Amino acid sequence: MPHVLVLNASYEPLGVVPLRRALVLVLENKAICLEESGAFMHSATRAVPAPSVVRLKRFVRVPYRGPVPLTRRALFARDGGRCMYCGAAATSVDHVIPRSRGGQHAWENVVAACRRCNHVKADRHLPELGWRLHQPPAPPTGLAWRIIGTGHRDPRWLPYLQPFGADDAMARIDGISA
Repeated sequence: MPHVLVLNASYEPLGVVPLRRALVLVLENKAICLEESGAFMHSATRAVPAPSVVRLKRFVRVPYRGPVPLTRRALFARDGGRCMYCGAAATSVDHVIPRSRGGQHAWENVVAACRRCNHVKADRHLPELGWRLHQPPAPPTGLAWRIIGTGHRDPRWLPYLQPFGADDAMARIDGISA
């Protein structure tokens, strides 16, 4: 099922919801459809355009949001789905400094890797192998990463995410995958 970007009344991105939930928000007059997906949802009596971006009518106060959570999906989004050692398609997660040697499970120490590189590197440090990273790992910043890290992307969302760091996030993803 397609997903829809939900914006606060101030146009701040709040999250991504399933199409059905977004349609309920619009039909209950709690949100306004800003972008349509081009598809239609049909009922017995009418057809409603399916939204792609909705904005809430009332401002919702969001509690403090800590750093972007380190998930496999967010990590692959940060690294563009490419191995940070050789550039091939990534299939696994690797700790730059192995956990068995004191490395932490944190954004600064975790990268996406292909199966071959992960197997060859095993429990060793990069200097032992003579390897280097294409780009040093860093935690993603900006509200746009909360949306991009979900793995759901729609080109119609980009204008609404640009003021919140989407250009940096997409440039990092496109730069790695190129």
